[in-house]
Amino acid sequence: MFPAIDPIAFHLGPLVVRWYALAYIVAFIMALPVARLLMALPPKVADREAVDDFLFYAVLGVLFGGRLGYVLFYRPLFFLHHPLEIVQTWKGGMSFHGGALGVIIAMAIFAWRRQLSFLAFADRIVPVVPVGLALGRCANFINGELWGRPAGPGVPWAMVFPAVGPEPRHPSELYEALTEGVLLLIVMLLTAGKISIRQRPGFLSGLFLFGYACARAFCELFREPDANIGFLAGHITMGQLLCIPMALFGLWLMSSSFKRTPLALDEPS
Repeated sequence: MFPAIDPIAFHLGPLVVRWYALAYIVAFIMALPVARLLMALPPKVADREAVDDFLFYAVLGVLFGGRLGYVLFYRPLFFLHHPLEIVQTWKGGMSFHGGALGVIIAMAIFAWRRQLSFLAFADRIVPVVPVGLALGRCANFINGELWGRPAGPGVPWAMVFPAVGPEPRHPSELYEALTEGVLLLIVMLLTAGKISIRQRPGFLSGLFLFGYACARAFCELFREPDANIGFLAGHITMGQLLCIPMALFGLWLMSSSFKRTPLALDEPS
């Protein structure tokens, strides 16, 4: 049985703090020092303070991109007839693919304004993104949303989500937390630790896009498709469909990174 947990983590006077918001607050707190450390590694891309300054851009990119992605990818007809509900984010509805696109645009603007290499700067930020993915999926699980497909008798960890019926289902949110979050984080940090990789602008960004796309497409096999969309072209979900261009673009970024001029290492003083 799904452990019924109050979606509200705690109250601060009149302020209500939900688990989903708390997850991202904790993610930023955990990821920020790691991103600063990565930014300080050779070859130099930007000062550590650039990570703090970019945080504001990242939050805006996630919020606007995530919401618009959900509106356009998942429920365009509904919001076409109910446009005022687009701004009612407290009712739920965010898309990772839209949020990722929003952050990319925000990062491009930030890099342009600071006269930084977009790909080199992105390479120092993306390794910590899985922290937010892992905690965000845990919040989805606590909220009892984005549940999995019905599980057979050979899945002892299957859970009954009361909101969708009495049938035991895969806790797909936890599958995503482990693959898109923990596993991808380990891969990204181990790869980012190699100086030869850090000299190749775009490789880490491509690895993240490809790794996330593969993990998400795999977990979609166990996740119940969105009720308002269902399956596309047989047994393909919208999430899997959106992962195809992401994976291809990630592969292109990785392969093309070896054709670009490598970043020069700092001369010893």
